[in-house]
Order: sequence, then structure tokens, then C-alpha cells
Amino acid sequence: MIKFLKQKNKRLTTGFTLVETLVAIAIFSMSILSLMVVLGGGISDATYAKRKMTAAYLAQEGIEYMRNMRDTLALSSETPGAGWNQFINKLKEASCDANGCYINDQNDLISCGENPKCAPLLYDSSNGKYNYAPGIDSGFSRRIDADPISRYEIKISSTVFWSQGSGNYSVTFSENLYNWIE
Repeated sequence: MIKFLKQKNKRLTTGFTLVETLVAIAIFSMSILSLMVVLGGGISDATYAKRKMTAAYLAQEGIEYMRNMRDTLALSSETPGAGWNQFINKLKEASCDANGCYINDQNDLISCGENPKCAPLLYDSSNGKYNYAPGIDSGFSRRIDADPISRYEIKISSTVFWSQGSGNYSVTFSENLYNWIE
């Protein structure tokens, strides 16, 4: 009988105690929680990279739009310098709205004031394009500035703004446009 009780006591002391089990569960929970934080940060970083790349494309599109406007006016004019002068006058004659932006004949917003951003770009899911109508708010807004450098040169800056999480971000592209037809 004594031999049987000793064996029974031996079996009781070889198992896990309640404290050991709680410590093991706490360590496991902390490791899972740490993994979730790392995965959440990775998803946030991937979303930021996607939005920054879209903003860069939209900023480049603003530069391309201004270059296209210059080239269209330069090539459609009868005299070599008239197209460049029309381009300059079109920028100078812009009338500003309350946001410090104006809408030209292509419905693109171009800044002519000190306001940091213009109206939001809308995303049209039917064709995958960004515009000012129709569509849903994309969270991006674009500002295009034209600063004269000389009689034959203008600096174009295209800035796209967006908000993500608790921060406000922007991407700016600049290029100098020249009167290349003369």
C-alpha cells in the first residue's frame, strides 16, 4: 500500500501547475500579438507605397498636361511665337475661385493662389481614370503652379496631396518648359 501511495504522489508532481500553464499561455499570446503588429505595419506600409505611386503618376500627369497645352498651342498657331504667347496669356488670364484654383477648358484645376491644394480628384471606376467629374472622391488633390523664369522659360510644378492614417502627404514634380518652336 505504501508503494502504491508513493507512485500516486510521483504522478502528481510530474504534471504542469496552474502557474506554469498561465505563463505558457501569456508567452504564446505575446508572440501572436507581436506577429499581428508586424503584419499590420506591413499592410499599412504597402498601402502607403501604393498611394504614393498613384500620387507620383498623377503629379507626372499634371506636368504632361501642361506640356501638351504648350505644344498644342505652339503647333496650332500660324506664327512661331504666337503659340507660346497664347500659352503664357492663358496662364496669366486665369481667374481664381475660392480655393485659389481655376478650371481651364479641359476641366483640369490649375493653381493661381497660395492655397495648398485644389479640389479633390475623383476616381471613375468604370474606366479607371482620375478626373474632376464624374466619380467618387479618390482622396487625392492636385495643384499645378506655373512660375515664369524668363521670356522663353516657365517652371511648372505639379503637387498631389493625400491623407492617410494620421498624416498628410504630398508628391511634387517640377519641370521647366521652354518656347521650343522659335
